[in-house]
Amino acid sequence: MVSGPDTGRDRSHTSRPPGVGILPALGAACLILWHLLATPFIGKRRLRWGTAGTEATDPLHGDDLVAEPKWSHTLGCSIEAPPGRVWPWIAQIGQRRAGFYTYQTLENLVGCRITNTTKILPEFQYPSVGDHVFLHPTAPPLRVEIVDPPHALVLVGSPATTGEEGPWGKSTWQFVVRQGADRASRLLIRGRYDHALDCRSRLTFGRFTIEPVSFVMSRRMMREIKRLAEDSSR
Repeated sequence: MVSGPDTGRDRSHTSRPPGVGILPALGAACLILWHLLATPFIGKRRLRWGTAGTEATDPLHGDDLVAEPKWSHTLGCSIEAPPGRVWPWIAQIGQRRAGFYTYQTLENLVGCRITNTTKILPEFQYPSVGDHVFLHPTAPPLRVEIVDPPHALVLVGSPATTGEEGPWGKSTWQFVVRQGADRASRLLIRGRYDHALDCRSRLTFGRFTIEPVSFVMSRRMMREIKRLAEDSSR
């Protein structure tokens, strides 16, 4: 169910691996199916889940990389930890890295070969512009375009950069951490998508094919980053 700003607390132990097991995988698959069916009714609210005030429309790092998107979303989450405690979990995301803090078993059933971590991994704490971040071992990687610790990490996806003839789609995956009140933070995740009008481009970057899946996975990621950052702060 789509709700307002996410302020709830998850007091689980940090050592619990996220999304491991058949039950979480089945739960995630059912949730994705439900969101696919519910898109006509709640799709617009999903695009700004968890945001407060003007966060859904505020300019963020990386907006100019897809200046005129066909569609976009901005999700928000409150974290009771300062940005410096949130950043390490964002810096290390990626397949072959720390994972995505989502539904590990489900991701691996589709061949992602993900291992989610519950630890800060020093070897992945310093992403640089030009680095590649993989979502799947056989899919084109995202490219790191902006790094501004502890406030922003922006990844860009464009299959045209891997040898395709002619540009047919581009997207951004923007992670922004804002300072909140009383040493708290606001985590915003934005995606902006542009694509050509042919069927292949629409299937790869179109809203109605990927937005429900992206929402379910991104919301789980944000809640897990919240849990890990808050537990590490304590």
